[in-house]
Amino acid sequence: MDTKLRGDIAEQAAVFQALKHGWGVLKPVGDRLAYDLVFDICGELVKIQVKYAWWDEPSGNYVVDNRRTKTNRRLMIRAGYKQSDFEFALAYIEQLDLFYIFPVDVFIGYGSEIHLVESEKRQRKPRSANYRAAWELILQWVTQKKGCEESLVHTKEIVY
Repeated sequence: MDTKLRGDIAEQAAVFQALKHGWGVLKPVGDRLAYDLVFDICGELVKIQVKYAWWDEPSGNYVVDNRRTKTNRRLMIRAGYKQSDFEFALAYIEQLDLFYIFPVDVFIGYGSEIHLVESEKRQRKPRSANYRAAWELILQWVTQKKGCEESLVHTKEIVY
């Protein structure tokens, strides 16, 4: 499976989750923008970057690259994201049907990779554990911007 197909799978899983939350979903035309989707929550538009996490055998973790990748026929260029590129990054682990929801400042604050630890055998929780299935972070952001309580009530009814 190539990386484009994996990205498409992650995006569709994000669309499905957003619809289950009762949110609107907008998809930009093309892939030139720094974000992949826009969630419409109570009229507030939230730019979303979606990433597919792969299994890294040596580390025993799922891994997400937190850089932009542009490719043409001969060259692959990677660059970091900026704070203004999107509001949240969603890292999808297909094997677990699970998202990590990172605010942009946290996402770009990592090095070039984020390791998502799903092993219970660790002595301490990794920093990324705070963002495991943390859909409420998006709602808190919307509430702070707009003060929309009905989306908070609806989302609490959803079973993850």
